Amino acid sequence: MNILDKIIAHKRKEVADRKALFPTRLLEQSIYFGGQTISMSQYIRRQDKSGIIAEIKRKSPSKGVINNFVDVERISIGYMQAGASGLSILTDNEFFGGKNEDLTKARSFNFCPILRKDFIIDEYQIIEAKSIGADTILLIAAALSPEEIARYGKLAQSLGLEVLLEVHDLEELQRSVSEHINLLGVNNRNLKTFETSVEVSKELAPHIPNDFVKVSESGISQPEVIADLKTHGYEGFLIGENFMKSGRPGRSAQRFMDKLKSFSSDTVQA
Repeated sequence: MNILDKIIAHKRKEVADRKALFPTRLLEQSIYFGGQTISMSQYIRRQDKSGIIAEIKRKSPSKGVINNFVDVERISIGYMQAGASGLSILTDNEFFGGKNEDLTKARSFNFCPILRKDFIIDEYQIIEAKSIGADTILLIAAALSPEEIARYGKLAQSLGLEVLLEVHDLEELQRSVSEHINLLGVNNRNLKTFETSVEVSKELAPHIPNDFVKVSESGISQPEVIADLKTHGYEGFLIGENFMKSGRPGRSAQRFMDKLKSFSSDTVQA
């Protein structure tokens, strides 16, 4: 059993427990459930933003503890002040150290699109995502059937949420694309082996329909990498570990985005 299989097995039990504790009718009473969502697709394409989806992540199965001293308010505000196009909040606790309250706290301090980063395997989690203040959900092709992706995507969009579909290879891409997707993310980290290579994004770029905002995820550590990925049609860039391994993630993000602006400006002038 690889790590993704372990995560999904644990998630099924976790979701069953949460359903018993917090039934759907309770989630629908949340102050966020009937609220207007914010489009991550539009924010990524804003000229005054960086295209970066900045992530709050305490730990991961591949890296262990990344940052044990997470102040969601300070980091999320710092990310947005730095010029991020949106936030990605890990809500998985067992493997990534996150929780739903992290997303709700980020929501209360930021008027920006927020991605709920989790392993969705049940419609319940989509309703839960809306109830905690998310604007976008993640669907992972490696963990879902094409029928589940289409069904979950349709439900999410009916609630006003956008959908980021994550793929890692051509087979996943070709079998998983549906009309109920807004953003197509290529994870440069293989969730089964945890090997990372930005070349994965470049290889899949020509096969991604232009209907979707293209997002490259993981393994992005330099502004030059983003400039290169843009030539392949990518507009969004999910970065977490590179910022979170710093003692002050918001400041790390600011330096990175300042360098990105400078690099982009120099490239245009050249």
